[in-house]
Amino acid sequence: MKQYKNLIIAFALTIGAVAFTQAQSKVAHIASQELIEAMPGYKTAMSDLEKLQNTYDAEIKTMMTEFSNTYKQYSQEAESKTAEENAKRSQEMQTTEQTIAQYRQNALQDLQKKEVELLKPVYEKARVAVQKVARAKGFDYVIDSTTGTGVILADGYDLMADVKKDLGI
Repeated sequence: MKQYKNLIIAFALTIGAVAFTQAQSKVAHIASQELIEAMPGYKTAMSDLEKLQNTYDAEIKTMMTEFSNTYKQYSQEAESKTAEENAKRSQEMQTTEQTIAQYRQNALQDLQKKEVELLKPVYEKARVAVQKVARAKGFDYVIDSTTGTGVILADGYDLMADVKKDLGI
């Protein structure tokens, strides 16, 4: 009877150990921002965005220079013009200022849309690669260990090398 009892206890402990082992999830980590910044598509997208931003900056600078020159001219001629004409010029300058502000705002919105458009495929490619490698290595969860994401300690398995290898970088 005692042997039977010991056998049942051993069996229960074995089942408990197996259940505990299976309940343990395998977790890995990766600094996703570092991965994305290492991808060639990211570098290309950022280069394209920088070119577009430089184009907008040059156009805004040209508009501001024209505005400044017109303002100086109108200021110098103000004494020789009628009050009505000065009021008209003042209104014209306000309209030009608003146009420049609107152009700046539209340029910013366009840059944001372009950034999303260019980076979405890069983020998706990285996500797919991380999932592929994590599944192949048997990990249930992958935590983003990029600085500032809330992960304080990341001593577990780092997928970075495996994912970079998968992406060919």
